[in-house]
Amino acid sequence: MSQTPAAAPLSPARNKLLWLVALGFFMQTLDATIVNTALPAMATDLGESPLQMHSVIVAYSLAMAVLIPASGWLADRFGTRRVFMAAIALFAFGSVLCALSPNLSFLVAARVVQGLGGALLLPVGRLAVLRAFPREQFIRAISFVAIPGLVGPLIGPTLGGWMVEFASWHWIFWVNVPVGILGLLAARKYMPEGEPMPPRAFDLMGFVMLAGGMALVSLAVESMAGGGVRSASSLIMLVFGLACLAGYWLHALKKPEPLFAPELFTVRTLRVGLLGNLFSRLGSSAMPFMMPLVLQVSLGYSPMHAGMMMLPTVLGSMATKPLVTRVVHHWGYRKVLLVNTFVLALLIASFASISPGMPLPLLVVQLFIFGSVNSLQFSAMNTVTLKDLMPSFASSGNSLLSMVQMLAMGMGVAAAGAVLAGFQAHLAAATAGETLWAFRGTFIVMGLLTLAATVLFAQPPESETPTAGHKPGPEEQS
Repeated sequence: MSQTPAAAPLSPARNKLLWLVALGFFMQTLDATIVNTALPAMATDLGESPLQMHSVIVAYSLAMAVLIPASGWLADRFGTRRVFMAAIALFAFGSVLCALSPNLSFLVAARVVQGLGGALLLPVGRLAVLRAFPREQFIRAISFVAIPGLVGPLIGPTLGGWMVEFASWHWIFWVNVPVGILGLLAARKYMPEGEPMPPRAFDLMGFVMLAGGMALVSLAVESMAGGGVRSASSLIMLVFGLACLAGYWLHALKKPEPLFAPELFTVRTLRVGLLGNLFSRLGSSAMPFMMPLVLQVSLGYSPMHAGMMMLPTVLGSMATKPLVTRVVHHWGYRKVLLVNTFVLALLIASFASISPGMPLPLLVVQLFIFGSVNSLQFSAMNTVTLKDLMPSFASSGNSLLSMVQMLAMGMGVAAAGAVLAGFQAHLAAATAGETLWAFRGTFIVMGLLTLAATVLFAQPPESETPTAGHKPGPEEQS
């Protein structure tokens, strides 16, 4: 059989570009998970309660969600190399600010800076790869870039625990500085200039309404655990946030070039997939925040031990990836998502059984199964979201999916933090300050929130299966 063009070796210059973009993706995904294990140590050092540290994660995810819609326009306006280098510099600068943080408020603000830089690393890097590689080599190239996205979450919690235990939590941020400097030097040398494209209009008003709406809704969810004035302010933020999102929709209907064309939402599978991503990720996104916290705060695990306990989840996720296409082909999207969402909700709620006397092998198996089911959920969910989009809508649809994923991650952690704080406030007297019952109640609530997505996944027709030869790509599987 003759060799196809796709099998041709990549040039050295293009190989170096792939390594550069992969490095940026690795920095982004590593920092999304490395902080989770360090939260109790951060809380002790900053004089805060470990149960109030969720804002450190929410700030990073929300900042990324807010800037993603503008990433393509920025790359077209200023060139991919300039924007990519600016993203690395901003990410490294934010990391320095995080390491120097004297209090929680400063740390949250620094995480916003870091998240703004992280938001541009993958979309702009992916755009540089798209423009540098011929179509027949693009899938192969982007698959290579996606590998660090799996490695980052794999080593993040353990690396964070090791740094906290043998150095200090500050080093989880300081380590980004030399990596950032290396990335800047490599980008200057190996990334194509990416001449600015012909100027196109940027929907600034739409961006402000969409970003403001996402931020206000997320902050309202995070504030819901408080009482009195705080509850009133969260209600006000929620109303204004929903008003901004509704205003964006009305604005987009009459805008010639909106951020996301309303025609996108005429695709039924896209609507179902986006809403499903938003609701089903609320519970699963809270797990990387909740598990290291409960293991350290309530069960007395060391930071490194708590980080290592997250490995079964990632290993379960990786073990399931090769099976996704066959499972969906056999059962169809509707059955897979309905059943899998139900099982995922039960698994999240099942962690309410966690206790100091729980056998370690049982917890490891429970985490492994959760990782497997969660991986199947994301892969099937993301594929059904994108599979029916026309080529002209593929880029904006993918950006919209990325934005919703980051928003759901932030809202999931915010919701878990609010519920956890609420349970702790109400159970403190009855349990003599014991936090384990608050964690148990929160696991059950997050499982119930995940269950709400089954209503959405009942919508795709029963016959929907992947198109012939379609296999979820690396970005669809994330």
